[in-house]
Order: sequence, then C-alpha cells, then structure tokens
Amino acid sequence: MTGWLSRMLDRVSNYLATRKGLLPLVGIGLIVLNFFIVFFFPNWILARTNLVLHLGIILALIGQLLAWAL
Repeated sequence: MTGWLSRMLDRVSNYLATRKGLLPLVGIGLIVLNFFIVFFFPNWILARTNLVLHLGIILALIGQLLAWAL
C-alpha cells in the first residue's frame, strides 16, 4: 500500500512540476462554474452551499503553493 502511494505521488509531482499553472487554472474554472450554477440553478444544493466555490478556492491555493515549492 505504501509503495503504491509513493509511486502515485511521484508521478503526480513529476506531472505537475512541468505544468505549474494547471491547478490554479482548474481552481479558477471551478469558481467560474460556481457562478453559473448559482445564477442558473439558485435552488440547487450546490448553489446553496457554494461547494464548488470552496473546492475551487482550495484547489487554486494548493496549486499556488505547489507551484512555488516545485
């Protein structure tokens, strides 16, 4: 189990090292998607909780930190 997780983290790290702006762009895309969800489907559970917005912000921040570290 530990070997599989270690190999997976190595692959993800190598993939993201060459694509530093990918995670922040995906996070921004989720934030924009949340705007459209709230605008077009105001009574939907995702619109009321802003789950996509929070996931986008967290992903963008983690992407910035990883890009700075790598």
